[in-house]
Amino acid sequence: MMPLTLVNPGEESIIRKVGGNPETRKFLENLGFVAGGTVTVISEISGNVIVNVKDSRVAVSREMAQKIMV
Repeated sequence: MMPLTLVNPGEESIIRKVGGNPETRKFLENLGFVAGGTVTVISEISGNVIVNVKDSRVAVSREMAQKIMV
């Protein structure tokens, strides 16, 4: 397992675990980051990670991306 921040752009990964406090986990789950789901990193811009998750393009901060384990 590794954090989402270490995934190369264009690479599809399976979400293994979403960490953080309960509010952070709920926020990420509402965006579509759930264990067992797939996520594809599109690009990284000044620390923020842009990903495709559940047919949506979402930008998450580096801190949030560190909590998503793939």
